[in-house]
Amino acid sequence: MLSLAVKQKVRGGQSRKRLPVNSLAAASAITAGLLAIPILVIVAHVFTGNADVWVHLSKTVLPEYLKNSFGLAAGVSAGVLVIGVSTAWITTQYSFPGSRVFSVLLMLPMAFPAYIIAYSYTGLLDFAGPVQSWIRSAFNLRYGQYWFPEIRSLGGAVWMLIFVLYPYVFLMTRAAFLEQSANLSAASRSLGLNGFKTFWKVNLPIARPAIVTGLSLVLMETLADYGTVQYFGVPTFTTGIFRTFYGLGNAAAAAQLATLLLGFVVLLIVLEKYSRRKQQYFNKSESRQRAELTRLGGMKALAAFLCCAVPVLLGFIIPVLMLLIWCFQNLAQFDAAFVSLAWNSFSLAAIAAVVAIVMSLALAYSNRLNSTLWSRVAIQTVSTGYALPGVIIAIGVMISLAWFDHRVVSAVGDLIGVDFGLLFSGTLVALIFAYSVRFMAMPLGACRNALAQIKPSVDQSARSLGKTPLQTIRLIHVPLLRGSLLTAFLMVFVDVLKELPATLILRPFNFNTLAVRAYELASDERLFEAAPASLMIVVVGLIPVYLLTSSIVRRS
Repeated sequence: MLSLAVKQKVRGGQSRKRLPVNSLAAASAITAGLLAIPILVIVAHVFTGNADVWVHLSKTVLPEYLKNSFGLAAGVSAGVLVIGVSTAWITTQYSFPGSRVFSVLLMLPMAFPAYIIAYSYTGLLDFAGPVQSWIRSAFNLRYGQYWFPEIRSLGGAVWMLIFVLYPYVFLMTRAAFLEQSANLSAASRSLGLNGFKTFWKVNLPIARPAIVTGLSLVLMETLADYGTVQYFGVPTFTTGIFRTFYGLGNAAAAAQLATLLLGFVVLLIVLEKYSRRKQQYFNKSESRQRAELTRLGGMKALAAFLCCAVPVLLGFIIPVLMLLIWCFQNLAQFDAAFVSLAWNSFSLAAIAAVVAIVMSLALAYSNRLNSTLWSRVAIQTVSTGYALPGVIIAIGVMISLAWFDHRVVSAVGDLIGVDFGLLFSGTLVALIFAYSVRFMAMPLGACRNALAQIKPSVDQSARSLGKTPLQTIRLIHVPLLRGSLLTAFLMVFVDVLKELPATLILRPFNFNTLAVRAYELASDERLFEAAPASLMIVVVGLIPVYLLTSSIVRRS
C-alpha cells in the first residue's frame, strides 16, 4: 500500500509539472468554453427545429438568397482585386506626383462602415438627391424621361462594398510587393520579359498568397454585411436570417440558415489555406533589395495619379463631404440627446474592449505557460469568431442565454424562492458577450505576438521569487505589453462602435447606439438626421487607420 501511494504521488507530481493547475488555467479554460458556446449552438440547430419551415424556405426564398449572395461576392471580389492590386503595384513601383501620399490615402476608406457610405451615396444619387435634381433642372426633364443607374440595387451594394473593402487587398498586396527582391525583376527582364510580362508571370504569382488572404477577408466582410444590403433591399443570407428570426419568430430556422452561411465562411477559410499549401518563396535577407522606383511623367504620371485618386475620391472624400454638409445643415441635432447617444456607444465599446482584452490576456498567457493541444485548439476556436457574421453570433448568443435564463436561472430562483427574471438575455451582458465572441481574434493575436517577444526567463525569474501567474501578469507583463494592449483596445473599441446586426438583435429596450440610430433614421429616409451619428462613427473609425498608416510610414 505504501509503495502504491508513493507511485501515485510521484505520478501526480509529474502530472502537475506537465500541466500546472491554477486559477489562470481554469479561467482560460472556462473562457474558451463560454466563447465557443454560441458557435456550437448554431451548428447543433442543423439537427433540430421544424423541418416544414426549412422546406418552405428552401422552396421560396433560399434560391434568391443564394443568387444574391453569390452575385454580391463575385462582384465585390472582381472590383477589389482590380483596384487593390493595381494601386498596390503603382504605389510600390512608380514615382509620380503624390505617389507617397497615396500609399496612406488609399487606406482611408477603411474608416467607413459599408452601411454609412451607402447612406451617403443614396442621398447624393437618389431621385431627390442633388445629382438627379440638377439633371432634371439643367435639361428640363421629368421622371421617366432619362436613364440613371439605380443606387438601391445589387449593383449599388456591390459598388458600396468595393469602395470600403478594397484596402484589405491593397494592404496585403502592397506588403507582398515591397518584400520582393529587385533581383527577381532584373532576372526576368534579362530573359527578355517586358515590364507587364514580368508583373504577370513573376511578381503577381509571388504575391498571390497575400492577395488571396486579402480577398478572403473581403469575402467574409461581404457575406457578413447586413446594413448595406438591407437598406438597398437586396435579399441575402444575412437579411434572410434576420427576417426569419424576427418575422417568422423561428430561432431554429434562423439558426439553420446561419449554419449554411457559416458553412460558406468555413469553406472560404479552407480554400484560402488550401491555396497556399505548396506556395513557399524564400528570399535571403542579405540579398533582398528594393527596386528603384520608375519615375513617370506626362500622360503616364496623370494616368497613375487618377488610378490612385479615384478610389480615394469615391471611397472617402465624396461621402465625407456629404456627411459634413448634412451635419452643418442640422447643427441643432448635436444636443443633449446626441451626447447621451454617444455616451452609450463609447461606454459600451470601452467595456466590451476591456472584457475582450482581459479574456485574451488570460488565454494567451495560459497558453504561454503550458502550450498543449487542447489550449491551441481552444485558441483557434475562439479566434474564428471574427470570420463569422455578427448576425450568426447574435442568434447563437440569444439562443444560449435564453436557454440559460429560462432553465438554470429559473430553477435556482424556484429553489431559493427568488424571481431573478432575465439576468443575461435582453441585457447588456448579452451584447458584451457577443462582442467578445465576435472580436476576440484581434486582442488575442496582439497578446500572443507581444508575449512572444518576452523571454521565458522573465516568467521563470518571477516564479523563483514566489510570484503567482496572476501577479506576474499584473506586475511584469501588463507594463511591458502596454502599447500592444492599447492598440488592441482601440481596434476592438472601433469595431464594436461599427457593429450593427449584433447590436440590433441583442440591445436592451430603449438602449440605442450611434450605429443603430443611424440605421433607424436612414431606414425612415431621414438621411440628413442620420448624418451626425454616421460622421461620429467615421471619425472614430479613423483611429485604426491612423495606427496602420503610422506603422507603414515607419517601415518605409
